[in-house]
Amino acid sequence: MVILYEVHSGLYVNLTNRCPCACTFCLRNEKDELNNSGSLWLEREPTLDEIKAEFDKFDMTKYKEVVFCGFGEPTERLDDMLGAAAFVKEKFGLPTRVNTNGLGDLINGFDTAPLYKGKIDTVSISLNTPDAARYLENVRPKFGEGSFEAMLKFAGNVKNYVGTVVMTTVSGTITNEEEERCRRLCEKLGVKYRIREFE
Repeated sequence: MVILYEVHSGLYVNLTNRCPCACTFCLRNEKDELNNSGSLWLEREPTLDEIKAEFDKFDMTKYKEVVFCGFGEPTERLDDMLGAAAFVKEKFGLPTRVNTNGLGDLINGFDTAPLYKGKIDTVSISLNTPDAARYLENVRPKFGEGSFEAMLKFAGNVKNYVGTVVMTTVSGTITNEEEERCRRLCEKLGVKYRIREFE
């Protein structure tokens, strides 16, 4: 099964297929791999030791960063994600990034942001929409109402513990006016905004 895979200059970690959201535009609805990775559907979740061992199969000098992003939400395995990130920084000295839906606090039941300090350099959060109503419609989180505000709260908190926080929307999924509202929302939170292409 595919635990690590390459995308451009990054090495991506596929920790889990679990996710509390059912986004209408999710890549998993369209394909089972990225960048010729092979299927990212896991037979089972790899242990932390298995994840660490997998890095030995790759020339780590090729990569600019290690990214926790696969066919699931990495904060579903928060402890193992952070354990792997600490391992990457200690052994390879590479920057680390987490691509997340920002609902890790709801998933884990506590304020997770302080745990990122020293382990994660960049957090990329899927903002997706500019308001709670559109968020429920497009992202369909299992936590229901309150999910949008929880995601915004996490973004505001985690910026105190990592170097860079970016919030993203997917090109073509919302209107230009909504994108501008997202931009203003990110400015208010003090984080970066990026419109990403649908893969």
